[in-house]
Amino acid sequence: MNDKIKINLQIADSNYPLTINREEEEMVREAAKQVNIRLNKYREVYKNLEPEKIIAMVAYQFSLERLQLLQRNDTSPYTEKVKELNELLEDYFKEE
Repeated sequence: MNDKIKINLQIADSNYPLTINREEEEMVREAAKQVNIRLNKYREVYKNLEPEKIIAMVAYQFSLERLQLLQRNDTSPYTEKVKELNELLEDYFKEE
């Protein structure tokens, strides 16, 4: 059985035919919906702004949110501290 499907997404008044994995359909459609929701909000507030600028603002907003999530999920400071504590414990037990 082929697990790929063809769908059409409408984003910013344009249609985009896509071939995606069947299990990703819900997420792909939700992503398009979220883009359209934000586009419509910006269109309401900035009625005289060119569509390209509105799309750029939406892309910026999504990018900023993604970076904030990545930063919040960054575990490297904790990993470094765990390594440091591990070395201290190893040194301590070597001395005994």
